[in-house]
Order: sequence, then C-alpha cells, then structure tokens
Amino acid sequence: MRRTILFVLLLASAVLPSPVWSLTLTTRANEPVHPAKRVFYAGASAIDIAPERFPVLVNGGFLESHASQVNDPIRAKAVVLDDGATRLMIVVVDSCMLPRELIDRAKALARAKTGIPTERMLIAATHTHSAPAAMGALGCPADTRYAALLPGWIAEAVGRAALKLEPARIGWNVINDPAHTFCRRWIRRPDKMIDDPFGRRTVRANMHPGYQNPDVIGPSGPVDPALTVLSIQARDGRPIAVLANYSMHYYGAQPVSADYFGRFAGALATRIGASAVDPPFVGIMSQGTSGDQMWMDYGQPKKDPGLDAYAQDVARVAYEACRAIAYHDWVPLAMAERTLVLSRRVPDEARLAWAGKIVERLSEGSNERPPRNLPEVYAKEAIFLNKEPRRELKLQAIRIGELGMTAIPNEVFAITGLKLKARSPFDTTMNIELANGSEGYIPPPEQHALGGYTTWPARTAALEVEAEPKIVAALLDLLERVAGKPQRPFRALDGPYAKAVLASRPLAYWRLDDLQGRTAFDVSGNGQQASYEDGVAFFLPGPDLPGIAAGSFLSRAVHLAGGRVKAKLNGMENTYTVELWFWNGLPNELRPITGFIVSRGVEGKNDARGDQLGIGGTQNAPGRLFFSTENASGKTLAGKTRIAPRTWHHVAVVREGNRVTVYLDGNAEPELTGELALDATNEPATWFIGGRSNSTASFEGKIGEVTFHGRALAAAEIANHVRAAQTASIDDPGRSR
Repeated sequence: MRRTILFVLLLASAVLPSPVWSLTLTTRANEPVHPAKRVFYAGASAIDIAPERFPVLVNGGFLESHASQVNDPIRAKAVVLDDGATRLMIVVVDSCMLPRELIDRAKALARAKTGIPTERMLIAATHTHSAPAAMGALGCPADTRYAALLPGWIAEAVGRAALKLEPARIGWNVINDPAHTFCRRWIRRPDKMIDDPFGRRTVRANMHPGYQNPDVIGPSGPVDPALTVLSIQARDGRPIAVLANYSMHYYGAQPVSADYFGRFAGALATRIGASAVDPPFVGIMSQGTSGDQMWMDYGQPKKDPGLDAYAQDVARVAYEACRAIAYHDWVPLAMAERTLVLSRRVPDEARLAWAGKIVERLSEGSNERPPRNLPEVYAKEAIFLNKEPRRELKLQAIRIGELGMTAIPNEVFAITGLKLKARSPFDTTMNIELANGSEGYIPPPEQHALGGYTTWPARTAALEVEAEPKIVAALLDLLERVAGKPQRPFRALDGPYAKAVLASRPLAYWRLDDLQGRTAFDVSGNGQQASYEDGVAFFLPGPDLPGIAAGSFLSRAVHLAGGRVKAKLNGMENTYTVELWFWNGLPNELRPITGFIVSRGVEGKNDARGDQLGIGGTQNAPGRLFFSTENASGKTLAGKTRIAPRTWHHVAVVREGNRVTVYLDGNAEPELTGELALDATNEPATWFIGGRSNSTASFEGKIGEVTFHGRALAAAEIANHVRAAQTASIDDPGRSR
C-alpha cells in the first residue's frame, strides 16, 4: 500500500513543485495528513553499470589501457532525501572521473524522471582506476560507446531511489582513521630533483617515491584522517544507506572493478547486519580530498595488506563510527550551488611549437597512433589546453541538519579539505571531490612551486595557480548560505608549550602552522608578521616527542624546500633570544654546510655577514650546531652533539652583548658558548628562518614554533618551555571538524 502511494506521489512530483508535493505526502498508509508535522523521507538504490561490450578503454594511468572482463561489479549508487520542503539527491558512480558535460546530461535525465531540480543534484565519481574511461585523460581517450550509456544509468539510479522514498531517520559521525591513508607526494632532496616531460629539471616534489627512498625527505603535505559517515535508517531501524567519505585515492585492482570502494560497501553491510535486508541496503564510499593521499606509507618498510583486507579494515572503522551515531527523526535540508570560471595554464608559443612537432609525428601514416611516453602525452595535452583556455566549474554545498557537505570538481589535496573543515560553520563537514565535473588536480599555490605530476599542465592539472584559494573561498561562502551563519576563523591550538612561551612575553611568535598564503602570522600580539618565500609546504606535523601519544603533535610546522621565512623585527638588538623546533632532512655529509637554521643579515649581500646558526656538513662541525658571524675574524663556535637527520630538536640562541650561548633540547648545560662580537652594519638587517641573506645552504626540513625575545632568557626558563612540550600535548588529527 505504501509503495503504491509513493509511486503516485512520485509521478505527481514531476509536475508539481517540491514544497507542494511534500505537504501532501503522508508518513504511513492510513495516517492522516498534517502539514505541521515534520517527516523526513529517504530512498536509496544501486544499479549495475558494467560495460555490455568488450574490450573497453580504461584510464587512470599515463597511457592507454584496456579491459576485457568484469572482475567485480561497478555501480551507480543514489540517495534521495526530503525534509518536506527540500528534496535533493546524491549519486556516487564507480568511475575514475566524470566530465561536466556527461554529468549535466545525467542530471537533465534524472530531473525528467523525478522532478528534482538539477541544482539539487550532486553526482560524483569514486576514482576507481579500474573502470571504463568515461572521459579522455592524458594518453587514454574516452570509451565513447560506454560513456554514452552512463547518463541514462545514473538517471535510472536516481529514479529508483526516489521510488523508494519512505519515512526515515538520519544521523552522522566522524572518526579519525590515520592508519589507512598517507601523503603520497614527497619532497625530493635538492640534489635529487628529476626532469619534467618538457625537458627541464623542475621537480622538487612528486608522487609515489618508493618506500624509504633516500632521495626524498618527507611528505609535501598533511593527511586528512577523518572518516565521515552519514547513516540513513527506516523508522524501525532497518538500514537504508550509509554514505561514507574518506580521503584515500584508490587501492589498485584489475579492471573492470570498483576497487576498494565496492568491497568496503559489502564489508560494511555485513558488519551492520544489512546484507539481506529488503529493500537492499546501499553502502557508499565517496572520495574525500585525496589528490595527494594514498594507502602506502612511504616512510616505513613496504606493507601491502591486499585489497580485501584493506576494505575490511576501513569498513571496521566506519562501523565503529556508525555505532555511535545519534539519529534524528527530522533534520532540515538545504543546498546551494554556484559556477566559477577559471583560466587554464595554456602553453606559450615555444611550448605550443614543441607540442605541434610531436603531435605531427603521431599523425604520420594513415592513422594517428596513441602516445607512448610522457613527452608525447603532454604534447597532445598542450594542444587540448590551447583550444579551451577557460573552464566553468560547478561548486556546491549541502546542509543535512548540522552536517555540512561540499562538492568539488576533481582532485584537491588534503590540506584543502582541512581548510574547509577548519573554517566551516558546521562542526562536521564532509568534502566530496570528483563531483559535478573533472578539472584535474587543483594544488594549492605553494605546491606549484615544487613542481611534479600534479602541476604539469594537462586536462588533469590545468587550472590557474590561484584556483585552489578561489575554490575554497567560494565553497565557504556556499556553506555560510546553507548554514545561515558565518564561517569560523582558523584558530591555533594553544597547548602547554604555547602557553609557556606566551607567558615569557615574546616580541614575536611565529607558530608556522599557517594553512596558506604568504604571511607567517605573529601570535604574540605585537604584529610582527613574517613572509614566506616559494619553496615552502604548509601544515606538516610538528614534533613527536617522548611521552606524547603516537599521532599527537605538539604543533604544526612548515617544510622548507628551498624557501625561507623572513622579517625585519623591532626590539632585537644586541641582546636577544631565538627559540624554535627543527627537523633536518638532509644527510650531514651531503654538502659543506648542511643548512642554516636561523640568521640575520642584509638580504642579497654576498658576504652574508651577521649572526647565523647552522648545522655543519663536510666543511666543519659535521652534524653539529655551529654559530658564526662570517666577519673578518672567521671565528666559529661549534657544538658537541651530533644531530641525527630526521629527528626533532629544540634550540635556543641567546646573545647578550658579545656573549653567545646555544641550548639544545632544554638542557641546562649549553651546547656551545663563547665570545663573538656582533657584526655591526648601518643597513637594516632581516631575520631569516631556514637560510641566510645570500640564500646559500638553505635548510631542508621542518621548522615550527619560532619565538623572538628582546632579552636573554635564562637556561631554566628555556628548559621550562621544553618540559611543557614533553609533558602534555594536544591530539591534533588535522584539526578536522
């Protein structure tokens, strides 16, 4: 009886506006209509979208690939939600990427079937690399025969979900799972840079370096470990659907396959006892902000649990999150979208001429052959970009009660998701990428300076350098609209160390936990900001120290990869103290000076005169701290402790007139001390973190929590700061909300 009523109402919805239809909907057969009673409705479906004919083209790699069989089902999975005033739908498709044009066709067909406005439709791909090619990417063209069928299948999934609308309850939760996703883009040593496809040595950071590769230093960005679940149940508790979201690229499976996304759904259904429910339960894993995320931990020995075990493990974590959900019989829905037109990084005349010659060779003979190497791939991509220099993106935000959701057209990095979560007006925010289009990788601006595959101009990474901050700003605006309240400011987490440092009343305090931009903000209240140069990666984990739980960080830090932090400071004269934490990523035998940690001098002066603290290399004090002024005296003060690479240390430099003392790790006994006259100059000096005035021997590694005092701190006060760091910490799993 209920299904018959719902079917009739669904037909009416095609011609009636959503609010009119929702006011006439009843909660159960034989229950009287009451417009004032709020009832939440939901329906879900999954349909098979496996190819009907073989072979099929499969993209996701640099070159063309084919598949000849289905190894496990691929599906389009739809959820339709209605709060009585707003009806919307979310579809997640087992596909690598879906172009905007294909998605728009699917939405038009779905609207014709259901009456749901297209601006209340979100369609996203999972990013399995084992599905038929719905669009052309790099060296693989679209499988046009298969792509032509997808819009109809997607619309069918939406129609079936709408037919299953029934009174429901809904809830959400977020749990941190740092064990199953890691940053896969690593910063290379400056002496181990590699070439791009255009014949230039530009790559300081690139994907998949290999396990414990000595040529790389560390990840180029943070991890977003949040696994978010949206669970929908019938009023009697029967599971209808779970929409999960996790920032992990894909696992790797033989095509045709849904990869771990499909197996996760089956494993979760088994855990919640929904394997045999009727109507069938729909489990969905959507793609989070995973442009630089993957399941491999390249900082550890190789470990491959296998596709099934991995899916089971992630499903176990999702199940724990589901068990803790508090369900609501009704929540408000809202959805907003806007378009954003952005430029592409099109080839200049020289690049276009280079590309034209290569593409001409591909067309020799009767048939154009596919590219066989990276230069051929990117030559063809240059031609594509030149023909379409601008793209229109569709961005969306959804409110489901107090859960916020964003939709982003393709692959942003984890730090982008963390920015949205940190500033969202919602306590919990789910970011779904590969949604409503496919505009390739969208790195934050600072990552462009590091180069690598995710920045090489192609349809898979073509948008302008400033695209990411523009997208973030637009999405935060949409979240404000659906939430009805403003975004939140990003706030640093003040743990015991920060409180101890602030109690010492510093002249400047750069936490270096910034998420973006050119400014290193001073949190001392004195307004002495610093600036970042190119060659900096943001929001890396700060010190892991003895006594601190694994995965907890004292703070966040920047990774310096050729760039410096610099500022002119007031109050830092002949007597001062500089404190900071550092993590050196280079071998101590690599170059004459391993790296300068902190210095002051006149920017651009070749003689680099002025106070400077560094780590010695082959020239002197190998692996030990040293302090010098590079003046005519040539005197250098050297430390006693050999500092192992890739370890966190606290250092404090104290100058009191001509007396210089350096303390390491809060020890009462100085690491080095001696007399060194201050190098006087009539020109205004600049303070540098991670280098010196002439830019030689840059520090390669992580630095955080930089503090400047206009007085000489006593050893006991410095030790008190370090003890505060070692005795307590803040669990900061990416500050996800």
